[in-house]
Amino acid sequence: MTTIAGIDRSRLTAFAEQEARRFAAARPKSRAALDRGAGEWLDGVPLHWMKDWPMPFQPVVARAEGARITDIDGFEIDDFCLGDTGSMFGHSPAPVAKAIRHQARRGLTYMLPTEDALEAGRLLSAAFGPYRWQMATTATDANRFALRVARAVTGRPKVLVFNGCYHGTVDETFVTLVEGATVTRPGLLGQVADLSLQAVCCEFNDLAGVEAALALGDVAAILTEPVLTNSCMVLPDPGFHAGLRDLASRYGALLMIDETHTISSGLGGYTRVHGLQPDIFVVGKCVAGGMPTAVWGLSAAVAARYLAVNAERSSGHSGMGTTLSANPMQFACLRATLAEVMTEGAYAWMEKRAARLATGLAAVITEHGAPWHVVRVGARVEFICAPGPLHNGAGAALAHLPEVERAVHVALLNRGCLVAPFHNMMLISPATRKRQVDRLITAFDEILTHLFA
Repeated sequence: MTTIAGIDRSRLTAFAEQEARRFAAARPKSRAALDRGAGEWLDGVPLHWMKDWPMPFQPVVARAEGARITDIDGFEIDDFCLGDTGSMFGHSPAPVAKAIRHQARRGLTYMLPTEDALEAGRLLSAAFGPYRWQMATTATDANRFALRVARAVTGRPKVLVFNGCYHGTVDETFVTLVEGATVTRPGLLGQVADLSLQAVCCEFNDLAGVEAALALGDVAAILTEPVLTNSCMVLPDPGFHAGLRDLASRYGALLMIDETHTISSGLGGYTRVHGLQPDIFVVGKCVAGGMPTAVWGLSAAVAARYLAVNAERSSGHSGMGTTLSANPMQFACLRATLAEVMTEGAYAWMEKRAARLATGLAAVITEHGAPWHVVRVGARVEFICAPGPLHNGAGAALAHLPEVERAVHVALLNRGCLVAPFHNMMLISPATRKRQVDRLITAFDEILTHLFA
C-alpha cells in the first residue's frame, strides 16, 4: 500500500473522483453559463489564477455578503477564502459600501487630493505607525516602488528575500535556493533576466545565512513577510525578527516588512502587535475593504534620505506610480475601513472565532491520527498535510501536497465551505459566525473520516 500524507493513495483517488462528480452534478447552471460565455476569455478565465481552483469548473457567483457567497445554482457557501485576504473584513462592509456610493457621485479619479486623503494619512499612521505614506493600487506595485526607494537611498542593487516568500508578482522575489545558490524560480513565463543578479535568497529563520549575504555589501533591503504565508505557513523563531533588525542596521541595509497577508495578526498587523521596527512598511489587499488599494510607508529617517536623493535626480520619470493610484475612491474606502471597519473590536471577534477554528481542526486531526498540523496567525488559520511545525521555505515546499489539498478543497466546497485555492488558508472575518466555524469543523471531520477510515 502506498500512502501520501498518511492516506492510502487509492482511497484518495477514489474520494477525489467522487467529490468532483458530486460538485459537477450539483451545478448545471454554472456549467452552462461558463460554456456559454467563457470562450471570449483566454483559457476561459479573465485571470489565469482562477484556473488554480481545484473544482472541475468554477461556480459562478451571484452575490457575496458578509462571510457568505451565493452562486447562480443557489448554493450558499461559507466563505473562508474571502478573496484571498482582499475581503478579510467581509464582503462589502457597510461603511465601505456607503463610502463608495457617496464618492461615486463626486467623481472617480482626478489625480488631486481630497479631504478623505488627508484624513486617511492620519488614520494610517494611527493604525500602523508614524510613516510617510504613498499610495498604490496593489501590494505588488507598493513593493516594487519601495524597492526602488531602497536602491536609490543605499546605492546598492540587490534585495534579500526568503525561500518560499510571497510578495505579489515582483520580479526579484521569484528566486529560490538550489544547493545553497540563488536561482530563478522555475515556471516563470517570459523571464529573460537572471534574477540572481538582482536578488539573493536565504532560508527563513536562518540569521547566519542572512548575515553572510549582507556581509557582501550589495544588499539594499531585506524584504520579508513577518510569517511565511503562501507556502504552508512558517512562523518566525523567537528572536528572528530582532536579529533581522540588528543585521540590517549593522550592514547598512533597509528592513522592509510586507504585511499584506499578516495583517490578520491584529490591529496594525504583525508589526504593531509584535513591536517590529521596519524602515519600510507595506500593506495591501484588505486595507480599503476590498477596493484595490495598497500603501507603502517610509520611516522618517528613510523619508529624509529619499527626499534628498529625489531632489538631485534628473527630471523625468521616476519609475514609480500609476495613473489610477491615489484616486478618490481609494481614499474614501481607505478612510471608511480604517475608521469604522478595521477596529480593535473587529479583531477581537476574529481572534476568538479563529482560535475556535484552529482548536477544532487540530482536535479532528488528533482524533483521526492524521500526520497533519494546524497553524494560526491571528484571524488566519491553516491546516497543513504534514507534521509540524515547519521551520523554513524548503520544509514548507515539501509539506505542500496539491494532490491531497485539491481533494479536500472540493470536498469542503461540496459541504458548503470555501477555502483559499492556493494552499489550505482560511480567514475569519468580523461577519463570520460561530455556526459557520462549526460547520467547517464538522465538514473537515467528515472528510478525514472518509480518508482515514
